Amino acid sequence: MESLGNEPWDVVICGTGLQQSLLALALSRSKKRILHLDPNDYYGENEAAFSLQEADGWAATHTGLIAAEESSSRQNIFKNASAWRHPEATNLGLSFPRAYSLALAPQIIHTRSKLIEQLVSSRAYKQVEFLAVGSFFVYNAESNDVSSRLARIPSSREDVFSTQSIPARSKRSLMKFLKFVIDYNSEEQRPLWQGREQKSLAEFLGSEFKLDENLKKYILALTLTLDGRVTVVDGLAIIHRHLTSMGLFGPGFCALYPKWGGSSEIAQVACRAGAVGGGIYMLDTKADIPDEPSASEISLDLSNGLSIRTTKLVTSQNEAAPDSQTITRLVAVVNSPLKSLFEVNIEGAPTPAVAVVAFPSGSESSDGPIYASVHSSDTGECPKGQSVIYLTTPSTPRAAQRLESNLDNLLAAVSPAEGSTTPICLYKLQYEQSLSAREASSTARNGVTIFTFPSPSLSLAFDDKCLSAVKDAWKLVIGEDASEDEYMIFQDREGVADDDDDDAYD
Repeated sequence: MESLGNEPWDVVICGTGLQQSLLALALSRSKKRILHLDPNDYYGENEAAFSLQEADGWAATHTGLIAAEESSSRQNIFKNASAWRHPEATNLGLSFPRAYSLALAPQIIHTRSKLIEQLVSSRAYKQVEFLAVGSFFVYNAESNDVSSRLARIPSSREDVFSTQSIPARSKRSLMKFLKFVIDYNSEEQRPLWQGREQKSLAEFLGSEFKLDENLKKYILALTLTLDGRVTVVDGLAIIHRHLTSMGLFGPGFCALYPKWGGSSEIAQVACRAGAVGGGIYMLDTKADIPDEPSASEISLDLSNGLSIRTTKLVTSQNEAAPDSQTITRLVAVVNSPLKSLFEVNIEGAPTPAVAVVAFPSGSESSDGPIYASVHSSDTGECPKGQSVIYLTTPSTPRAAQRLESNLDNLLAAVSPAEGSTTPICLYKLQYEQSLSAREASSTARNGVTIFTFPSPSLSLAFDDKCLSAVKDAWKLVIGEDASEDEYMIFQDREGVADDDDDDAYD
């Protein structure tokens, strides 16, 4: 261990969040001396996935607004966390703690995401098991029949024509919009929306395509926008991504979800590649980072007693920015497979492991919409016969109450299909999550460079924008030899089977 401090490292990466881990993947063939640390005893940092015991411990350290050792001006991006178990949880089916893997970042990944492209070109995709994200639903609280309050959103031509819930005239209006949005950025279609980029998408749908309120709810739900105020330019881009992702890797789905905990699994796979490439990994190791480097190298004192040197340090922002967007999330384990949400609706499509349910905000309510991402046991996040539901909404004084209420609404709506008994929550994890400053920062002084990633996006679908910062950090470490044509493009390692690199990682 003492030899680790003898020679300076080309780069020290602090944290195993997704961005730091993707950087490790990008550098895995560079032959650089890389030391990768994490103060936590688990991989994934702010995008980790937890067993129930780990979730309990994490919640206990994020219970208050401000951590005890921090000043009133420094707020962690996570706060007000709490965990709850049903008093009869064991009798009702709650399994042992490691039978669960609850994700802090349960983002879906559209099939046309650049992240998928990079995982394929870097060969890392072979270590990730991707699952299909299936149906998107809208919850209609005004329906008198509880069993019909969930309406599946049609998102293809065949889907629209086959559904019985949309009148024929409305189908024509919806098809007109779907045809437009596929080609919305063409020279022919641009005049229809240019000049109104910042207008409300809902108003645009009504004025230009005569969509009724129900169809507007369908379209707005597909944007996965938490504040409910999506603009024309953003909304069209999001819907275009959704529709053009449909069928890319097979019929019936437009997005993927990594098994075993979402983004956490990708982070671990990326770190595994870094270890195979020669990187050294230390979990449960905190680095004392000086405010200002005083020489041509930065010296870091580690919590294990070592002192190391480097000229390049990569870390992440974990402090909430003032007045930043904040969400409230409720993670619920229920004792039902909720099979009705995971039906195959198109011939030849795989059985989905994730379904999305949107609860639109009321027309007179200032509260944002609520989204529920429902995961089956196929995700590896719970035992068979159970499901995990991730509910998310913008933080307001009523957010926690609204999440609980709509969780009850969702379970009541699916209970007729699941049997006579309403599914029961066995375990709940609730917390608030904020954003740090949104731009990556890079400071250089006396030959030392410190690069800092922003905190994870709060988006419900993976945001490709974060990949630009990873590439910038890669350029910084590689220096003049950086060739963008070679970024994240690797060949299979000779003599290494898909699973042979596990020993180098664990």
